[in-house]
Amino acid sequence: MGSLDSAAGSGSYKRAAAPAPVPRTPAGGGGAARRPGVRSRLARFVLVDKVDFLQWIGTGAAFFFVTILVYTFLPGSLVVENPTMLLPSRRASGGRGRGGTEAVLPRGLGGLETGEGLTFEPTRLRDKWARERSQDAQSLAELGRPVKRVGARKPRLALVFGDLSPDAMQLQMISVASVLEAMGYEMKVFSFEDGPCSSIWSTIGIPVEILPVDTKLLTSIDWLDYDGMLVNSIEARPVFSSLLQEPFKSVPVIWTVQETSLAHCIREYKSSGMTQILGGWQEVFSRANVIVFPNYILPVMYAAFDSGNYFVIPGSPAPAFQADRFIAKNYDKDVRISLSLGPRDFVIAMVGSQFSYDGLLMEEALVLQAVGPLLQQYPSENSTQTELKVRILTGNQTDKHRIALEAIALNVGFSRGAVEHVAVEDTDNLLAIANLVIYCSCLDEQSFPGVLVEAMILEKLVIAPDLGMITKYIDDGINGLLFPRKNIAMLSQVLLQVVSNGELSDLGKNIASVGKARAKDLMASETIEGYAVLLENVIKFPSETLTPLSAGEIPLPLKQEWKWHLFEDVKNLYNVNESLADCKMLQKMDWHRNRKDDPHSITPKIDETFSAIAWKEERANGIMSAKMKLEEEYLKERSDQPHGTWEEVYRNVKRVDRMKNELHERDEKELERTGQPLCIYEPFYGEGTWPFLHQSSLYRGIGLSSKGRRFGADDIDASSRLPLLNSGYYRDILGEFGAFFALANRIDRIHKNSWIGFQSWRVTARKQANLSKNAESAMLEAIQTQKHGDAFYFWVRMDQDPRNHANQDFWSLCDAINAGNCRLAVLEAFQRIYGLQLDGDLNSLPRMPNDGDTWSVMQSWVMPTRSFLEFVMFSRMFVDALDAQMYDKHNQTGHCILSLHRDKHCYSGVLELIVNVWAFHSARRMVYVNPETGAMQEQHPLEGRRGQMSIQWFSYATLKSMDEDLAEEADADHPDRRWLWPQTGEVVWQGLYERERTMRQQEKERRKQQTKDKIQRMKKRARQKTIGRYIKPPSDDAGRLNDTRTDI
Repeated sequence: MGSLDSAAGSGSYKRAAAPAPVPRTPAGGGGAARRPGVRSRLARFVLVDKVDFLQWIGTGAAFFFVTILVYTFLPGSLVVENPTMLLPSRRASGGRGRGGTEAVLPRGLGGLETGEGLTFEPTRLRDKWARERSQDAQSLAELGRPVKRVGARKPRLALVFGDLSPDAMQLQMISVASVLEAMGYEMKVFSFEDGPCSSIWSTIGIPVEILPVDTKLLTSIDWLDYDGMLVNSIEARPVFSSLLQEPFKSVPVIWTVQETSLAHCIREYKSSGMTQILGGWQEVFSRANVIVFPNYILPVMYAAFDSGNYFVIPGSPAPAFQADRFIAKNYDKDVRISLSLGPRDFVIAMVGSQFSYDGLLMEEALVLQAVGPLLQQYPSENSTQTELKVRILTGNQTDKHRIALEAIALNVGFSRGAVEHVAVEDTDNLLAIANLVIYCSCLDEQSFPGVLVEAMILEKLVIAPDLGMITKYIDDGINGLLFPRKNIAMLSQVLLQVVSNGELSDLGKNIASVGKARAKDLMASETIEGYAVLLENVIKFPSETLTPLSAGEIPLPLKQEWKWHLFEDVKNLYNVNESLADCKMLQKMDWHRNRKDDPHSITPKIDETFSAIAWKEERANGIMSAKMKLEEEYLKERSDQPHGTWEEVYRNVKRVDRMKNELHERDEKELERTGQPLCIYEPFYGEGTWPFLHQSSLYRGIGLSSKGRRFGADDIDASSRLPLLNSGYYRDILGEFGAFFALANRIDRIHKNSWIGFQSWRVTARKQANLSKNAESAMLEAIQTQKHGDAFYFWVRMDQDPRNHANQDFWSLCDAINAGNCRLAVLEAFQRIYGLQLDGDLNSLPRMPNDGDTWSVMQSWVMPTRSFLEFVMFSRMFVDALDAQMYDKHNQTGHCILSLHRDKHCYSGVLELIVNVWAFHSARRMVYVNPETGAMQEQHPLEGRRGQMSIQWFSYATLKSMDEDLAEEADADHPDRRWLWPQTGEVVWQGLYERERTMRQQEKERRKQQTKDKIQRMKKRARQKTIGRYIKPPSDDAGRLNDTRTDI
């Protein structure tokens, strides 16, 4: 359904138009002729002896007394700003909303009076579906070429459950699945726990697979194999660990939620400060394309998680299951005691709407007034005791409401304690021991009340007002009784017809018996048809799927009843206590109960296996380990260390520098890979693909995006090698070819093996197509011995592909998975590549013979590295031609001629098969490798291809010359047009080599000239002449030694 925030949101509660007053039809003539007759009848009624004067006065006094009590004790008076219910808050984050735990219905509704109703419309979803249909029709019309559906397989659905215990959810989905299977759907059931219903699913021909119960591990299922998913119950939440990751974010998900346990826990989560838990549930609810509820009260209870994707399909076998559970208990005596009832009491159960509104007390008072005449059938010596008891089922009861109703009951004539309220938790008990059930609410709602369904299943007589949603399923006097909602006083006459002498009459028993027979499958048709309509709006089926029957084409007998007969053998295994099942679910999923969220924490992911106490212990252990390590380092520094030579120190420093410059240390797998002749790369995008990637040295992952890479793995970042992949548009549209182009770009820097291979992670998900150890060994041996020479090995066959049930030929299958336009797209691409004028002649396409052999699919193959570079050379030109053909319209509208709907992987179907065209027409041997045994068989032998190959268009010389021409144009001319080819790899041609050689020669000459100039400057540099020569004077001591002394 839509958002509950406002009427302008995605969906809202709106006040239904108040029903117009029923005009009084004149018995004859005009109004003037009618008044005397009325006065005369009134005079005769008052003046005759039938009514005593004192009785008349007493009746008037009682009426005024009841009116005063109602207006005095009505909670909040009769004018209330907004009806409220004790439900979770509208938004988990608070903010502008109320801080309490009451969910207030949308503002602007005012007080709901008796007879007014609420309508809950999924406005955002319906607007979205209508807008998508309109845009699809307009975009397809603007393509200029028709697209068509070439059905080759049935549409596939995945049904996910928390467990397979027999309950109402299992019965409902088995009934829905039986009809969907007749409509043309193919389904498979997944469950986290096995149960008795596993055999029931197998009986109707739907396989079952049990998933591992581990919320930390991503589910190892390729959900892209399914066109849509039907997730059922809160217990199936672990499956969203995969659906929240790429590449599974685009899988349509319809989530059916029938439990109320999570809604009741929201208050606890908010009060405990568990913001991460609330945020996690909000994320999960937002991931589903549609959240389906069986009634209109659950969207209000889950308003905190509403993101505009709520939808209601009314109807469920849950009330019938509730009734069966209570019948199995057979605790009638104990229940009567718990409800303060005697074994002979005649019990009337008054039930009503689950919504609170202003006129509720007034309606209950009027119904009690109508029940009053039955008191005359229960005479008693003690006037304070009576065998007629009334129990009112209520949810939100205030003291004022209770006091007012007690006063009204006493005034009507009931003894004290004869009229009491019963909590919602005792609904089953009350309905089981009641003699008849009165629906006292006149609020016009959108679906039939579930409480009445349960009462009818228990074979209780149901009496209700003639509301639209009730008259649709109850025929007056057949399976229930009706009274006019504008005249509740008529209820007294209805009660007197079915209650005589203090017991239920035979008429009432017969009506209750018919009601039980009809109620068991009540609203089954609306529920089954609702799911069929929802699938039509949510799921966009690809062109290779067959069109299923529409909801209007479902045969009526298929959708009229639930599949009760399939549950006969397991009916004694029903979950007797639903609350225990809810507690089990919460213990299994709400691991967060063992810890408290840190309100100041900003870490998005915390290991759920540790409680708060465990985290403290872990932190203390970490601090102690750090201290011990620090002490060891101090002791090591103080101890005597042997000193090496200067050569050893120099080598150690150089080794440390080299390690710093490397991006990562070479692990064992990389060292093993260096000595192997083959390396198989696995392109992947997103964390959802991690469970399907291999861990052995023969394989290596290549991530199409820097996000979602495996921690500690030796994966290649394709976006860093090919900047084009940083564009989300080209990353999605190229798919595995983005990995091809990234590896081929300066391949010698990262790939040093003589052979190269690729395997799609989706092949690993199909366990029967994944290479076994025997197949890997056989292929490595064939490569090392050059058994087939320059060969193209593949191990996923086209004739065993699920999309090729009819065993079509190559071009027919290509058309089937590309909206019937594969040949046209390939033909136009070849015209652009080779400059041919083929005028749309499909016979001009390269021949792909249907000779009984098969072809490769799903991009899983091996070839020599040199051949791979040649294939990439051709692929770059082919992708560029497709891009020039379809980019403008596809980038603007999301539509292309290769898909019926918006598809961000528009070219994927053509690119998946184009490798076969290149391998066949470039004269490569095509060898199929059995993925289990490793047995090899050549397909389309070279000897039989003579006269069928177009070698002139796929030879290395032709492709190389075309590649150089494109490189010259890109390098020399620098065209201004948008051109994809230069961005898909290296731009290399002979002129580039010559220019680089010239540039190197010029750089060499420049350096020589700089050296000569330096020498000349040094030679011509002016030198300063010596001014004089400094002579050191002799010391005084030396002079004295040379002096001659003369005696006189």
